[in-house]
Amino acid sequence: MKLRGSASALVVVEGTDLHHDLIGAALALQEIVTEAGLSTARAVGLDRFTDPMPATAEADVYVLYRSSTVFDPRQQKALADLVTAGKGLVVLHASNLFGFGEGGLDADRTAYELIGSRYLSHGDSGSEGRFDVRIRTDHPVTRHLDDFAIDDEYYVLEYADDVQVLADRERPDGYTEPLVYVREHGAGRVCYSALGHDPRAWGNPGFRQLVRHADEVEHVAAGLCFDGGAVHHQWLDDVWNAASDSSDANCPPSGDGR
Repeated sequence: MKLRGSASALVVVEGTDLHHDLIGAALALQEIVTEAGLSTARAVGLDRFTDPMPATAEADVYVLYRSSTVFDPRQQKALADLVTAGKGLVVLHASNLFGFGEGGLDADRTAYELIGSRYLSHGDSGSEGRFDVRIRTDHPVTRHLDDFAIDDEYYVLEYADDVQVLADRERPDGYTEPLVYVREHGAGRVCYSALGHDPRAWGNPGFRQLVRHADEVEHVAAGLCFDGGAVHHQWLDDVWNAASDSSDANCPPSGDGR
């Protein structure tokens, strides 16, 4: 039986490495999430959600890095059900390639409604370049994070009305393009970032801080408290207050009654 105080995450990669280095992403993300104080494993493939083994079922946060236009409906539903029941989900970069396979968007409807966005194109300025990530709001995921520059792919998204945008970029045409957002899904929470194409992004201090914060927030929202080995930040009390409305917490936030 899993101890509630033992926070854990599972980095799951899936798809083809034709455009994205899935092995490199798994290793980099495992390192980043471990820095957030969560015991972190890595895995390949989404069938693990349809009949979860302990390593999958006991994880508090899933970190998803996909590079595929095919998402089996059974896998979509299984993942959505886990998040609905209270799991945290951090979704990165090309994990929202929905509507490009057989059946169009209807075939990926469950995943689209879970994650809250889908990739449309790179836009009109080429596929990648250097741009500024602008922090839009004071939220636990972006707390103490300033605007930063990054070398990454340009993503143009279609996104749901209920997302709370935390960071964006300005396109050459003056349009503001969302980059990072959060949303609720049942008893769980979802954080999506369009960033994270390759090692240039994975090594960027701003990107790493965003991912660390996202995993910490999702972990607290799952109703856990940090054990003695987990990281402690001054802002975790604020994270707890922001996340507690959707959690069934059985223990106090860091620094209170420990």
